[in-house]
Amino acid sequence: MERDNSRFFEILTHLIGWGMLLGFPFFFLWNKSGEPIDWFEYLRHGIVSLFFCIIFYLNYFLLIPYYLFREKRNKYLIINVLIVVLLCTCNQLMQNYLFPEKAFKPGLKIIILFFLRDAFTMILTIGLAAAIHFSKKWTKMESARREAERDRTQAELKNLRNQLNPHFLLNTLNNIYALIAFDTEKAQMAVQELSKLLRHVLYENQQNYVSLGKEMDFIRNYIALMEIRLSAHVTVETHIDIDPDSRTEIAPLIFISLIENAFKHGISPTKPGFIRISFRESDAEIFCEIINSYHPKTSSDKSGSGIGLEQVRKRLELLYSGRYEWDKGVNAEKTEYVSRLVIRPYIGNE
Repeated sequence: MERDNSRFFEILTHLIGWGMLLGFPFFFLWNKSGEPIDWFEYLRHGIVSLFFCIIFYLNYFLLIPYYLFREKRNKYLIINVLIVVLLCTCNQLMQNYLFPEKAFKPGLKIIILFFLRDAFTMILTIGLAAAIHFSKKWTKMESARREAERDRTQAELKNLRNQLNPHFLLNTLNNIYALIAFDTEKAQMAVQELSKLLRHVLYENQQNYVSLGKEMDFIRNYIALMEIRLSAHVTVETHIDIDPDSRTEIAPLIFISLIENAFKHGISPTKPGFIRISFRESDAEIFCEIINSYHPKTSSDKSGSGIGLEQVRKRLELLYSGRYEWDKGVNAEKTEYVSRLVIRPYIGNE
């Protein structure tokens, strides 16, 4: 359909262009006294337009595609020079033969002057044909480039999602494994909660965007799963000020690595800790703030591979470039880790 529309507008442009060119002589022949138009005089002007039409379409359909675009520039130039000389000569001869009363008095300077005038105009016509062709070629190349860029972005997003699923599953299974050692009942509950989360990961994560309401349900379930194995000296506060029926679309699992990071570095087996998770939505943006006590892991700790935050950064750049702000880091006292992410999504489908 898009190709048909492009073809239609191309034909329409040609018809309008040549209609204007063939209609232009009327401005010189129009007689305000109401006398009929001198069609013989119009024919004299029309012959010039005919030669312009010939050289334009010879270039447009034949010479440019088969010579200029195939790196045969020398042949292209030579053929055009010969055509220009031939058509200019034919124009001079036809004007003198068909309209002798309008012909200029013989003279070498006059003949050369009008020959150069016609040649210059035909060169401009050739340039117009080349410009239109190069414009079409550039448009096709730009369209192909955008399509390739779109495919590359989709492939990279798919790759990131494929990395995210095992990363998410690895961290969750590590948590459940830790539970098995001291509380089998909680471990069983965790497996049940995990099955709910996997349903979201397997189905919703295959889409580029999900509703914010569904994503918040997933986050609530994930936090509940993580809280199962927490000891009494760790407090978790969750504030989600988002309408459960919110239809704002967001990339699936875009926040989960931030929450994973909080549970990884915000708790300690021996020291008190806290995690504060907050979400809210305005008309133009989604705000996520996560603050946790800072307990960096030792090099021997294998609970997570450390790729989660880098995945978040890459996905944000691919999906929300120029439409997000993310500040993160440890405070000056080295006691808290703060992550603040603001996303300005499109509302509805992108």
